[in-house]
Amino acid sequence: MPASPVRSGEKYHTPQGFSAIKDGIRPRGDIDRSGLGGKPPWLRARIAMGEGYDFVRRTVREHRLSTVCEEAKCPNIGECWNAGTATIMLMGAVCTRACRFCAVDTGNPRGWLDPEEPRNLAESVALMRLKYVVLTSVNRDDLADGGAAHYAACIRAIKGLNAEVAVEALTPDFQGVVRDVATVVDAGPEVFAQNIETVRRLTHPVRDPRAGYEQTLAVLAHAKRHRPAVLTKSSLMLGLGESEPEIIECMDDLRAASVDVLTLGQYLRPTAYHLPVQRFVEPAKFEQYRRWGLERGFRECVAGPLVRSSYRAERVLAGNNVGLTLR
Repeated sequence: MPASPVRSGEKYHTPQGFSAIKDGIRPRGDIDRSGLGGKPPWLRARIAMGEGYDFVRRTVREHRLSTVCEEAKCPNIGECWNAGTATIMLMGAVCTRACRFCAVDTGNPRGWLDPEEPRNLAESVALMRLKYVVLTSVNRDDLADGGAAHYAACIRAIKGLNAEVAVEALTPDFQGVVRDVATVVDAGPEVFAQNIETVRRLTHPVRDPRAGYEQTLAVLAHAKRHRPAVLTKSSLMLGLGESEPEIIECMDDLRAASVDVLTLGQYLRPTAYHLPVQRFVEPAKFEQYRRWGLERGFRECVAGPLVRSSYRAERVLAGNNVGLTLR
């Protein structure tokens, strides 16, 4: 008989031999089900289907790749995959951290890495004829360098097959170790991103205790100092209980760290065990927040209910909110 599917919050064993928690968060007492249904009409996403979607899905399966599109239950997966783009998640699909907004599985991979991943990744990017690729990863606190050397090897493998491919590296924080940040930046990505996720006051409990507001700012600032030509980028989720003055403070803090690009999107609760949504931000508000960002000097501030950090990333410097209409 086939094994029964693992339910959200349950422990399971991976093919690599270590245990993990499905969707990252264990059940905790009574479940607050607010924000799990009844979403406003502006949060309707396209159904994930189509020829382009099938091609990308088949390619990532054949090359044993993980995508944040799937693991984090991104609402834009249908649109992006039909456009022939995907955000590839490096170093497996199990994260050593358990942020309370994130549906990526949590566990301790005990140093496991796929040595063939750089080559498989580069071949997949070439097969999909991508001109712009976003590489993200789980946190790998089990590795001495947080996976920085492996991350850099993946970037170099892509550019080794086609130097014209632009790479955006959406990295973990490497526990704030700047030499590991430099390892990734030196591999030559056009964009270096690390997400601040939420405002200072809400950093804990939203993010794992090993993450930090100041730590993310320091990582971003070092990336820019180390290689001034690299574009730096961060992302902020809204709807977790932040106030508008706190949004402004976060924008100012990111600009003080010389961050070039900011994305703003609606937090959507992935399962009943994750943090509840405190408000659904209306499109007109996102338009206002985008203006605030541009007034503060960001080269672009991409804002919208379904915006995620890598959404339409290849269009981020077009100066038109990546083509989104918020009215």
